[in-house]
Amino acid sequence: MTNLDQLKRRTRADYPYILEYRTRWADNDMYDHMNNSIYNFLYDSVINTYLMEHCGLHPPSSPQYGMVVHSHNDYFASISFPARAELALRVNSIGKSSVTYEIALFEHGKDAVKSVGEFVQVFVDRDTARPNPKGMDPKMRQGLERILVRNHQSKL
Repeated sequence: MTNLDQLKRRTRADYPYILEYRTRWADNDMYDHMNNSIYNFLYDSVINTYLMEHCGLHPPSSPQYGMVVHSHNDYFASISFPARAELALRVNSIGKSSVTYEIALFEHGKDAVKSVGEFVQVFVDRDTARPNPKGMDPKMRQGLERILVRNHQSKL
């Protein structure tokens, strides 16, 4: 089985955190499905929602924040307004100052995954925009470890 086949078999049970999103009319493009740029918007939103709810992130004032250094997405099927999307989040790896997230998009009431994406963030100090030599904030790390999937199978 190829890695892409493994991603297509993802289920909600593969992800410890799920956030619902109600699609908007403006999310659709002229092809009558959600525009590709919206997927990145949603992925960034589910990550930051988790960081604020479970890791102590306060975007305007936290001494560290996650800077996206890599992202990609694999699309398997489309979704469109007025569908409800379910954004599923997990962490595939944590380094000293970096984290690799995997995000899946499901349509409410349907089993098949619509897309799977990957975001890599490096946590940097607000004052320098550089990684802290001591690594990421311990509270941030602790929150991220709660959704860390050990022995993950990722495309990369």
